[in-house]
Amino acid sequence: MKMGDRIQSLRKTKGLSQEQLAEKIGVSRQAVSKWESEQSIPELDKVIMLSDFFDVTTDYLLKGVASEHPRASKKIDAHIFMMAATTLNFMGLIIAAAVWYEEQTAMALVIGLIFIALGIMVFGIGFYSSCEQSKAPAKRSFWRINIWIIPFIPLSFVYNILISGLIAPYPLLMNSPFYLILFWGVYFILGLTVVYLLHKRRNKRYHPRAPAKQSN
Repeated sequence: MKMGDRIQSLRKTKGLSQEQLAEKIGVSRQAVSKWESEQSIPELDKVIMLSDFFDVTTDYLLKGVASEHPRASKKIDAHIFMMAATTLNFMGLIIAAAVWYEEQTAMALVIGLIFIALGIMVFGIGFYSSCEQSKAPAKRSFWRINIWIIPFIPLSFVYNILISGLIAPYPLLMNSPFYLILFWGVYFILGLTVVYLLHKRRNKRYHPRAPAKQSN
């Protein structure tokens, strides 16, 4: 793998377009394009900036020597925080449902929301202190899963208050199933919309639109 290939691989792993990387490093998009296509190589100060930005060594960028950046060795993969946060969020749903089933008190909803808040905090704090290369894929994975977990209790709360006046962490079946079907419709539309937007955003980053050619 050549130096240009390594820069391109690191950029795509982080989910950045050539233009976005150029802004981070302080160069033009054309400069990044030339680096990746081996038409030119970055100057020494830019190699150091790339090394710090991607948390790799200058030896890796220049020679392909797979030694770890000193700073990166101290950081944890963001996927660990993603899995811990998702576990907390899912536990919040299960415990809230169990408490409501046994006690049928508003405390069930409070407990569920506390677990979800803790899950979001764990991911948010861990995300910013984790390994740089793992952030973008971990963030996508977090929202693809948790968009189905985080809104469930708040949506159920609104649904139950409007339909029955009860405060429950999951939608209750009333006399007519129409409103329950409406709830699930809104829930799935919301989740699928977010998943679609994440997919669209990812494709846009990996396949940036080429600039239009100017006619002479």
